[in-house]
Amino acid sequence: MSTASWVARDARRVWHGFTQMATYADGRPVVVERAEGRELIDPDGRRYLDAISSLWVNTLGHHLAELDEALCNQIGRVAHSTMLGNGNTVVVELAEALAKVVPVGDPRFLFASDGATAVEQALKIAFQYWWNRGDRSRTTYLALGGAYHGDTVGALSVGAGGFGTDLFDPLRFPGVVRTPGYGDRNWLAKALDVVESHGSGLAAAVVEPLVQGASGIYVADPEDVHAFGKACNEAGVLLVCDEVATGFGRTGTMFASDQCSLTPDLLCLGKGLSGGYLPMSATVASGAVADAFLGDDLGPETLYHGHSYGGNALAAAVALRHLELFEEWSVIANVAERSRQLHRRLSDLRALDAVGEVRVCGLMAGVELAPGQPGARRGRRVCAAAVDAGVLLRPLGDVVVVMPILTSTEAEIDRIADVLEAAIAGVCG
Repeated sequence: MSTASWVARDARRVWHGFTQMATYADGRPVVVERAEGRELIDPDGRRYLDAISSLWVNTLGHHLAELDEALCNQIGRVAHSTMLGNGNTVVVELAEALAKVVPVGDPRFLFASDGATAVEQALKIAFQYWWNRGDRSRTTYLALGGAYHGDTVGALSVGAGGFGTDLFDPLRFPGVVRTPGYGDRNWLAKALDVVESHGSGLAAAVVEPLVQGASGIYVADPEDVHAFGKACNEAGVLLVCDEVATGFGRTGTMFASDQCSLTPDLLCLGKGLSGGYLPMSATVASGAVADAFLGDDLGPETLYHGHSYGGNALAAAVALRHLELFEEWSVIANVAERSRQLHRRLSDLRALDAVGEVRVCGLMAGVELAPGQPGARRGRRVCAAAVDAGVLLRPLGDVVVVMPILTSTEAEIDRIADVLEAAIAGVCG
């Protein structure tokens, strides 16, 4: 069947997230039949370079023999078994491997299936941590403006508005103190003021270390983020680092917290955890936090939270092999080289009148278009033009997000930059 036929069938039965279904087919969606390396292939055989890492989840590429093999080997053992009060050998192995690389002291892993749930778990753990310690006064959270932590109600509560989420304000819990995000030059001073003035009532501070992704790829100074984390520690406020987007090499180190010299009390992982193969996330708690939940069997200290597919064995097997490949393939070194190239090539776009600002950190980049006529939807149209040229991009408003797969080659980075430049010139003049 042709791609057009698949789009028609798709529109009839599938409801896509963040998508107006009344105009879904008009947006010329890419329908993927298969993939190879860093390219997606539609039913007509047309190839698209995946320059958004399939919404930031793919790290090493598609249809990789090593990850395919890990998946097939695990299928021969067991696909899934419950982790509620029971264990699974491959999940234990994954937790042990992750414990060697996460920036958390004496880490404990609570697995789930998506980033928003990892954040939700962290919020509940932070709240109950103080309750278990007999402190009933710490019931609020500090969050930053422009933050995005997911779409569940708790994650929405600590996230900022926009993208249609204001509708759900009545559902958000009220205990959130918000200070400006990384787009404000004085974000650190304002956040430190709140830590000082509200510290005794804060259960936790929730932050995307180094880069706020969904706000438009705003990048902070690592020393500023470190100062924020240090202030939280001195005030006794738990630090929650949401590395769902920034983790696993995306910013140039295994975790963005590494660049900021942060040791979070709670770390949220997702997206790249399984290399983009299967839904998997984790909330990582320090040993000091986890110990506060020890007590009598079924006693009040117990964390009464869990998910049916948490710690899925298939996802764990792929995630474990994925972690090994980072070292075997020197992935972080490639990110450093390609990041310098991407920064250089995208910086050249500032010569275009239509480009307002370029922000790059590792292989996370945002090209902000200068304001156009109201309703011009420049970002949407530029990305559509890029897709027509065989490069899959996706905008955040009028910010074109460029998120190459971490194993991208020099030629592929050049291809992304060339196509984006032509698309901007063609759409914006």
